[in-house]
Amino acid sequence: MAAEKLRDLGQPIDVALLDATVAAFYGTGSKEERTAADQILRELQNNPDMWLQVVHILQKSKNLNTKFFALQVLEGVIKYRWNALPVEQRDGMKNYISEVIVQLSSNETSFRRERLYVNKLNIILVQILKHEWPARWRNFIPDLVSAAKTSETICENCMAILKLLSEEVFDFSRGEMTQQKIKELKQSLNSEFQLIHELCLYVLSAASQRTELIRATLATLHAFLSWIPLGYIFGSPLLETLLNFFPVAAYRNLTLQCLTEVAALQFGDHYNAQYVKIYNIFLVQLQNILPAGTNIPDAYAHGSSEEQAFIQNLALFFTSFFKSHIRVLETTPENRSALLLGLEYLIGISYVDDTEVFKVCLDYWNSLVLELFEGHHNLDNPAAAAMGLQMPLLSGMVDGLGSQLLQRRQLYAVPMSKLRMLMVSRMAKPEEVLIVEDENGNIVRETMKDNDVLVQYKIMRETLIYLSHLDHEDTEHQMLRKLSKQLNGEDWSWNNLNTLCWAIGSISGSMVEEQENRFLVMVIRDLLNLCEITKGKDNKAVIASNIMYVVGQYPKFLRAHWKFLKTVVNKLFEFMHETHPGVQDMACDTFLKIVQKCKRKFVIVQVGENEPFVSELLAGLPATVADLEPHQIHTFYESVGQMIQAESDPQKRDEYLQRLMELPNQKWAEIIGQARQSVDFLKDQDVIRTVLNILQTNTSAASSLGTYFLSQISLIFLDMLNVYRMYSELISTSIAEGGPFASKTSYVKLLRSVKRETLKLIETFLDKAEDQPQIGKQFVRPMMDHVLGDYARNLPDARESEVLSLFATIINKYKGAMTEDVPRIFEAIFECTLEMITKNFEDYPEHRLKFFSLLRAIATHCFRALISLSSQQLKLVMDSIIWAFRHTERNIAETGLNLLLEMLKNFQASEFCNQFHRTYFLTTEQEIFAVLTDTFHKPGFKLHVLVLQHLFCLVDSGSLTEPLWDASTVPYPYPSNSTFVLEYTIKLLGTSFPNMTTTEVTQFVNGLFESRNDPSTFKDHIRDFLVQSKEFSAQDNKDLYAEEAAAQRERERQRMLTIPGLIAPNEIQDEMVDL
Repeated sequence: MAAEKLRDLGQPIDVALLDATVAAFYGTGSKEERTAADQILRELQNNPDMWLQVVHILQKSKNLNTKFFALQVLEGVIKYRWNALPVEQRDGMKNYISEVIVQLSSNETSFRRERLYVNKLNIILVQILKHEWPARWRNFIPDLVSAAKTSETICENCMAILKLLSEEVFDFSRGEMTQQKIKELKQSLNSEFQLIHELCLYVLSAASQRTELIRATLATLHAFLSWIPLGYIFGSPLLETLLNFFPVAAYRNLTLQCLTEVAALQFGDHYNAQYVKIYNIFLVQLQNILPAGTNIPDAYAHGSSEEQAFIQNLALFFTSFFKSHIRVLETTPENRSALLLGLEYLIGISYVDDTEVFKVCLDYWNSLVLELFEGHHNLDNPAAAAMGLQMPLLSGMVDGLGSQLLQRRQLYAVPMSKLRMLMVSRMAKPEEVLIVEDENGNIVRETMKDNDVLVQYKIMRETLIYLSHLDHEDTEHQMLRKLSKQLNGEDWSWNNLNTLCWAIGSISGSMVEEQENRFLVMVIRDLLNLCEITKGKDNKAVIASNIMYVVGQYPKFLRAHWKFLKTVVNKLFEFMHETHPGVQDMACDTFLKIVQKCKRKFVIVQVGENEPFVSELLAGLPATVADLEPHQIHTFYESVGQMIQAESDPQKRDEYLQRLMELPNQKWAEIIGQARQSVDFLKDQDVIRTVLNILQTNTSAASSLGTYFLSQISLIFLDMLNVYRMYSELISTSIAEGGPFASKTSYVKLLRSVKRETLKLIETFLDKAEDQPQIGKQFVRPMMDHVLGDYARNLPDARESEVLSLFATIINKYKGAMTEDVPRIFEAIFECTLEMITKNFEDYPEHRLKFFSLLRAIATHCFRALISLSSQQLKLVMDSIIWAFRHTERNIAETGLNLLLEMLKNFQASEFCNQFHRTYFLTTEQEIFAVLTDTFHKPGFKLHVLVLQHLFCLVDSGSLTEPLWDASTVPYPYPSNSTFVLEYTIKLLGTSFPNMTTTEVTQFVNGLFESRNDPSTFKDHIRDFLVQSKEFSAQDNKDLYAEEAAAQRERERQRMLTIPGLIAPNEIQDEMVDL
């Protein structure tokens, strides 16, 4: 009954009843009451007439939650329907909201009591402003300013409104409003700023003693300072006023935030003198608050939250000021000493034990050191300057420039030396290090990667490389001195040794070879000594981890010094017997890393040796791997495979491979021999585990050896397929007898692991093998029944998704040669997999992605096979592609869109162009618009745009020679396909977005056709439409700009390649092996 009464919106709503419903929703009543209340409130919220009751509710309700509910309804109308409302309704609502705000904020008591409500009303007012101002509410700012002068509480609230307005226009507008609207609002704010500026100065110049008002004014100023015309900052008493407030504790942090905004502004040299003056006055005041020489990390650790915030803000001020104006402070001796004092403060703050504070400092140190490095790099290396590593030229000729750069380096020599110390003692942990200290002080194996730490490591590594380039001697001296303190025990601790070794490892490649060799010989020798003299299992584990990390970072050094390389590898073999958590893993990983970069060295006979190292290693292999876990043995086999692959003599290579695989092959032969006598032997769980382990070992070796693995895989291939078939039958029987739960049993899971590993081994081998079609044919034909037939015959729960990825790999590898096999693959895989994945978006996630990847491989390389499908089968393919890009799982949607693009391009170039597009053009366009305007599909934006652009270009490219419309249903013929598609698109969007006018839609579609040949205008046009259609608002829109971000990342990588050491040795694809 109550619900019916509320739903009848033909008369004023019963507010008491609504209050009771909202109270029931938020209350502690029964679950049923809450569900019923939720249902009613949702219905009311979705009712288009509900907003007409908002004023009535706000006037009558006593419940704050009810008022918030009413405002939520109103907010929806403002966002999505405001411009469609009659003028009198808009004006009425605008005036009502303004009056309530003034009324509540006009006296202290109601303002404090209703603060939350007033804040929400302010947000609503700013949402209205975004539509109404400036065109339909010209006098908004003058009215606001004059109201502010009538009472201190109204003034405080006006400051809050102005702050919100500034943030909406300047900070949160991208993706929220069209480019044109943003521009209009920015111009209005700029032109009316004088009134706001006068109001702020009026409050701050002792017109008020009220702390809250002054704080609100400073907060508003802070929001405005980044964009207001400069005359208001430098041509008025604003800065003096701010500096007067800085020493007062209550305003210190807010003032500092305002000064930071001013410090970050960059407008040429015009205001240099004022910046120097601000900085010097500020520094004098700062020394009274925080005297130079204070132990800042201690002060931070024991300070109140306000004091901690002050040190954070101080870091932001110094870094912003130095980023924009450090050059001005280098001009006179007085300024230089003030600059050095500021840097001293910043180094002190950088030692504070707080991640956010350190990030701010680190970001600045990185940019300063880069700037100094570029000047130094150009001076030492004029060729680099020609390549574009210019630095801002100082006045004077080139010789003068050289001496100025040297003076600059001398000026910063002391702070840079202190900065090296800071970087070394706070170095973040690199990804390769697996051994960490837990919160209880125990040394354990790391279980989860911390991405923040990895990002921090990357920036610190880059900074330290620049610092090393600026002064190799000082870098080397500081690191070796710190290492000697570890050896003599003076400074020994896990953390000190870790950060030092991580720092040493991170500067690999930045020194000249001779110096690097000398430095490393001392480092490795000292670390090996430290390992000998230090007692305790945990200590040894930490030292071992550091030795492994350092040697793994210097492959170039190891290649040039066989004795060291051999010692290091033997040390790694020692560590492989060390059972401390993480040590064996790290030893195997480091061994692989070193072998990848030095593999040639292990297959040639070195001076003083009787045989190549690989032969010696193979002789002792059983003993070396005796204590390793299966997954570690697999890494070890991959490493030895890398060595064997470097051997150029085929006979020796086969002999090494045979010796490497001796242990697993012996075991395999035993198992197959027993199985021939009794097939039940293969059903034993321990035997299944052994089979799995043997296959995994083979896969590891195959991943390194590629084509050279042929002799080994041929040896086990047919037996392996027979085991595959038998295990597959066992799985099907278990699932048929035990129902769906049987697939979850450990026995079935184990059997499936063997099947998967078999497929993975074949896929790895074919993928890594050189492009030789005869190898493909030799292995693919026998698999057709064993693998494809098996997939088709199996129950859905027993089908391995790896079958799909294996055939995708085969088609990507052997391309057109596989065309005649596609119908067979299609028949076995297509319909049965589609049935599994189109029931919903959740089941069989692995099959989904791999299925569409297989389809994409077929469309790209065997397109002729697709053309020969029946129209029914082609419809299935197209439906499955649409199903893919509707998917909310990003990888699947992207694969579907890429596949669609392939199909469209291939069909455009084929003889079936007209036929295909007549059937699928409009469906494709409609479906793409559906996902483009769905917020769940934002990550696919770039590909949606590409598909639409392709379709619009296709219409008048000349490829289509027949009409796209169906002549039997269209009463009159269109002059061209372009006209037809234009009209169809306007109709499609007009019905999909009733909140947009026909003019807006027509304008958008015409714009698409006009800009179809200009990708970036086309994309911007669509972004604006998404904002206008209000499908994307109040959300994170960075996905719409993902392409621009990717281009920026690639430019940065190219820059890094020009600086020695900046890209880690293991990330460089080089052919160092033969050196």
